[in-house]
Amino acid sequence: MDFVRIKNYIDGKWVEEANAKYEPLYNPSTGEVIGEVPISSRETALAAVESANRAYATWRHVPIGKRVGYLFALRAAMGKNLEELAFAIAVDQAKHISEARGEVMRVMQIIETACSIPTLIQGDTLEGISGNICGRVIRQPLGVFCGIAPFNFPGLVFGWFVPFAIGVGNTFILKPSTQSPLFMQKMGDIFTEIGLPPGVVNIVHGHRNVPESWYGSPDVSGVCLVGSTPTAKKIAAKCGEAGKRTMLLAGAKNYLVVMEDAQMDVFIENYLHSCYGSAGQRCLAGSIVAVVPEVYDRVVERILAASKGLKVGDAMDPDVYMGPVISKDAKEKIERYIEIGVKEGARLIMDGRNPKMPEKNKNGYFVGPTVFVDVEPSMTIVKEEIFGPVVAIVRVNDIYHALDLIRKQEFGNGACIFTQNLFYTEKFIQEANVGMVGVNVGVCAPHPYLPFGGIKDSLLGTDKVQGKGGIDFFTQAKVATIRFEAPEGKSEPDRVERCPKTGAVRSCVAQ
Repeated sequence: MDFVRIKNYIDGKWVEEANAKYEPLYNPSTGEVIGEVPISSRETALAAVESANRAYATWRHVPIGKRVGYLFALRAAMGKNLEELAFAIAVDQAKHISEARGEVMRVMQIIETACSIPTLIQGDTLEGISGNICGRVIRQPLGVFCGIAPFNFPGLVFGWFVPFAIGVGNTFILKPSTQSPLFMQKMGDIFTEIGLPPGVVNIVHGHRNVPESWYGSPDVSGVCLVGSTPTAKKIAAKCGEAGKRTMLLAGAKNYLVVMEDAQMDVFIENYLHSCYGSAGQRCLAGSIVAVVPEVYDRVVERILAASKGLKVGDAMDPDVYMGPVISKDAKEKIERYIEIGVKEGARLIMDGRNPKMPEKNKNGYFVGPTVFVDVEPSMTIVKEEIFGPVVAIVRVNDIYHALDLIRKQEFGNGACIFTQNLFYTEKFIQEANVGMVGVNVGVCAPHPYLPFGGIKDSLLGTDKVQGKGGIDFFTQAKVATIRFEAPEGKSEPDRVERCPKTGAVRSCVAQ
């Protein structure tokens, strides 16, 4: 692809900051520089807030059907440009092209859900609170929201935040990752193509000084993030001081639990997708496999055989299963965790360090499937998020032992069980201390109709993304108490039934 100079999208226009510093943008599959990304100043970030705040004054009053009409147009335009959008993700994020297509299609599904906002946002009315008094609850937008996206899902995170925020009447500023900005560059062109009013969505690139400019701004109502737990905690503290809403999806460490009655082919298929899809760089990736004694040796044997059969390589190669990790730093970090696992006594039965690559990919950031056995729950590779294709296999006594390990970990994003047993299934759903549960699936990502998010250190803030949770976060409930009286001189008819002979009240028809 041609060298690309990334720009900010503010007030409906592509803009470049005078004297801005730029960082190189890499293709992780080759290590080549393919572009440059601006490191925007605080002034540029605040200019985006000003644009969004100005747009909000009129956007919130646009009829809901017309706002949703833009979402329909957005979904249609993404469908028309699906290959181009997927290519953008596969190049700078290095997600395999088939997975990149899947990400774009999932965003389109999320937008379809957001198109039902006229139904999801409907309020409530309580009649007859007292004589001629009723109550009404309506949901209204709050203003300007800002979001911070990670490198690993540039499309999905846009879908989680922006369609719901603008669909209910807010405006939005998104800071993509400087490591994977190409998707949002394509989306900016689509915003212009569908005629989205200037300022409704703005895109600002840079480092932490960009979101830091939002925390104290009186024109910002809330901040959204998908990122690490330490970052989420810092944002929660800063926004809490300023009284802002937060929706902060943070770190994870997910278990796949294999029971003695698991269908092994189903497990292996899902294991590969869960642990090695996106090179293990996703919040719902399986990273700990907990296996009961009855099938432990068999599971280890099948995992090892299946992992050896995977092809690692260029994200654009259709014959490849797993692409590279995002950067040289990420590769080195993952390799340090592998060293830590060995030093702490885990047995490395498959080492993914320095896989053999073709000449054109020799400078890419590749880590192959990596598998540890003889792992103890106290080890670092079990406790800390590695964010790569590294799997720790843990022997557990039974389902209660597995549930206890899940309960004790700091993260609570997702967990999956493989079983045909109804008791195991229901027990796991009921007692696995996580926000999302899967049964015979390796990635327990809910459909866009349903909320997505964990618990414990995997979610900070007030709501989860998608579905009704997205509506609740991006709106405020306003309650109206309404008393109504008949016009002066026009009293209501007597609505009591009286005895025609004595005039006494016989029964109360209405009161």
